[in-house]
Amino acid sequence: MARQDLRAPAVYVLQTLAVAACSYAGGRLGLLYELRVDGSVVSPIWPPTGIAVAALLLLGPRVWPGITLGAMLVIVHLTSLSPVSLGLLFGSTAAPLCAYLLLRWDGFRTDLGRLRDCLSLVFLGGIAAMLVSSTIGAVLLVVSGDLPAGRFWSVWLPWWVGDAMGVLLIAPVLLLLPRVRSPVHWSRWKEAVALAAVTGVLMPIVTHSPASLLFSVYPLLIWAALRFELPGSMLCALYASVLATGAATARAGPFEGLSDMQIMINLHAFNAASALTALLLSAVVTEQHNTRRSVEQACQELVEVLEHLTGGESSPHARPQRETDPGAG
Repeated sequence: MARQDLRAPAVYVLQTLAVAACSYAGGRLGLLYELRVDGSVVSPIWPPTGIAVAALLLLGPRVWPGITLGAMLVIVHLTSLSPVSLGLLFGSTAAPLCAYLLLRWDGFRTDLGRLRDCLSLVFLGGIAAMLVSSTIGAVLLVVSGDLPAGRFWSVWLPWWVGDAMGVLLIAPVLLLLPRVRSPVHWSRWKEAVALAAVTGVLMPIVTHSPASLLFSVYPLLIWAALRFELPGSMLCALYASVLATGAATARAGPFEGLSDMQIMINLHAFNAASALTALLLSAVVTEQHNTRRSVEQACQELVEVLEHLTGGESSPHARPQRETDPGAG
């Protein structure tokens, strides 16, 4: 008992430090892809929000200090601590906690096996909860004088969308990791390799081609959702969004020659459409498969019950044949 009592705090410390390290690493990755909107720098996809929401759902609310520590390390990397940065730190912690509370209130399941769970993640965990961080951040910038009041919405909107995209693209991938028990069945390796090869070759061309070919990504997302459900579709969507974000920050491909606002709108629309297509379609497919397996299991149990009840009795079709046999009697 004493050994277990000593082990629990150690596990908690390790989990908290792991969350902090992942949040910091995600923040550094998010800073690699930045867009300038009205003189302000925003990240189209902010991974720390998705990491924080997934950590709270998988490990519990006790790891919130790791979220705060990771956010503080990112802020220190960008600037020195100040009242404004402390407010941003509060918003970075409060938003994932709000997402956790809203999802738990709605009965969210981390296996994402129901369409309801995916809709909750989109509307409660992503759209609603991330209003907290974007609003706190934009208001603090205006109050401190770092952001003119007339540019409030132009900074608030991409901030909100970036945090929401972090939840929609990063959190599902992390939530599915504990479910990975075995690789793809051998009979489907060829299809998995084909999908990976086509995705690896086609998506860089589509996202960096001067022609507007971003719509060509959606057949791949549909293929991945229908055949490999959430794991395959979310990885494809994340890969496509990262490539598109890289092209947007470099002003290459379909984003060449566009204004800052046009780049932001087109990129956010593509990322949101990719995430929603992959998440919701694969959720529908997964729910249908689960329903079919439940029906098959119920039928199998019914057959076993009937066999048990009729065990030892002769077939009902054989008895009339013996009664009408001319050789009988």
